[in-house]
Amino acid sequence: MTLRQIDIGPQYLEEKEEFLLEKIADVKKRLGDQVMVLCHHYQQESVFGFADSTGDSLKLAKDAAKDRDRPYIVFCGVHFMAESADILTSDRQAVMLPDRRAGCPMADMAVIDHVEWAWQELEKVVSGAKIIPVTYVNSSARLKAFVGERGGAVCTSSNAERVLTWALSRGDKVFFFPDEHLGRNSAIALGIPEDETVLWKRGHHMGGNRPETLAGSKVILWDGYCTVHMQFTADHIRMWREKDSDIRIVVHPECRYEVVGQADKYGSTETIIKTISESEPGSKWAVGTEINLVNRLSRQFPDREVHSLSPFPCLCSTMYRIKPAYLLWVLENLAVGREVNRITVDPKTAEKAKLALDRMLAI
Repeated sequence: MTLRQIDIGPQYLEEKEEFLLEKIADVKKRLGDQVMVLCHHYQQESVFGFADSTGDSLKLAKDAAKDRDRPYIVFCGVHFMAESADILTSDRQAVMLPDRRAGCPMADMAVIDHVEWAWQELEKVVSGAKIIPVTYVNSSARLKAFVGERGGAVCTSSNAERVLTWALSRGDKVFFFPDEHLGRNSAIALGIPEDETVLWKRGHHMGGNRPETLAGSKVILWDGYCTVHMQFTADHIRMWREKDSDIRIVVHPECRYEVVGQADKYGSTETIIKTISESEPGSKWAVGTEINLVNRLSRQFPDREVHSLSPFPCLCSTMYRIKPAYLLWVLENLAVGREVNRITVDPKTAEKAKLALDRMLAI
């Protein structure tokens, strides 16, 4: 979802970064316990340094929900993350996104109107079969609500296999949104045969599949993907192994299976951080995830070699929209009692979306 961001003016956009950082530190100190700044692991360092809490999207939303005494939550991430925080926090808390243009291309690939149409088509083809929807947390609140209303659950990159197992125990088929690669990697890890996993192509009648193919499927994957993790290839792994026989490869499960299947380890951002932090000094790693996290790990563990798996910087460009100027703008407005860029989910959507989130938390 691309939202309109107002022009915050030259007093912010043309200011030198060193002065912006000084002002952020000052206003954040003045606001004190009134504000909590949340930063995703992919955030740039100049913003990340002001975080009260860091983590992946769901951890941050849960952290905000735990600290109910803070009236203001400034979420330095992307739009769907701020939505999840608004769903999980209390009515007395306001969630703000410093730049409203910070969206997620993957989440935008599963437009609710298209999902609803696909669901109707699928139900007609597999009449009598029970379909359980599952959505990755990287999705809009409306898609989470769609899933919650139909008895499904949200998943994260760390628990997708558990949620998929849960869904298959409750139905005949799973319709998995919006990341086909996380879905496929999870299905393969669970031993689901390749011919029982099919891809639903957006905009195609029956997702480009024959009725008998859908009838014989267990897992149906929406054809969404992460633009960052699609940049990593099996050739990059071969390049590193030829270059250094001691290198170990760890990648995110949003990568293609040909990458995940050849890596030494795969897992969520938290898993990647844990893997590097618990590795022995002198170990060498090529990491398949967003470049800000890779660079941060390299700085944090100078006694280990930490490289990006790709020779080219793989940057989450929408996350990069959260710059110091926008963080300062939000904080200074809060300091004079103005809420700007507040992200809200309507109560009806939030109630249904929370059903899907709560089911995940209970699994």
